[in-house]
Amino acid sequence: MSSYIQGNLALDPKRKPNPQQRVKIKETTKVVYRNSSLPAQEKMLYLFTVVLCVIVAGVIIWRFAAIYQMNANILKMQGEIREIQAQNSALKQVVEKLQSPDRLKEEAVRLGFNVQEQKQGNVVAQSTTTTKSKTSSSTASTSGKNTKSASKP
Repeated sequence: MSSYIQGNLALDPKRKPNPQQRVKIKETTKVVYRNSSLPAQEKMLYLFTVVLCVIVAGVIIWRFAAIYQMNANILKMQGEIREIQAQNSALKQVVEKLQSPDRLKEEAVRLGFNVQEQKQGNVVAQSTTTTKSKTSSSTASTSGKNTKSASKP
């Protein structure tokens, strides 16, 4: 059994650690260069630049919003103009229809006016007015006063 024990590497006397054979670790230090921080003036310059860019962008966006609003108002007004023009054309047709001479004659007859022919042209007078003026002139002549009654031509 002794050969078995001597054959075991765990008990091998030749393999004892040698205190002289130590592994030496060489420590190396790496120098890290750190960038210095930005000076305060440069930081303020960057901040001012960013703020200026934000203000310019805000003004541009505000102007585009104003232009968009104006365009929307223009389109709305153009629609209103179209509606009003349509109403105006309809009203002009109604006015032309109401001002036609044939319709005016029919209305005069319906209301009791008499059409009288004179040298100057056609004049329409109300029959009740001519009757009243005739009776008032006859009354004035009988009363003995010098008054003139106005009669409509």
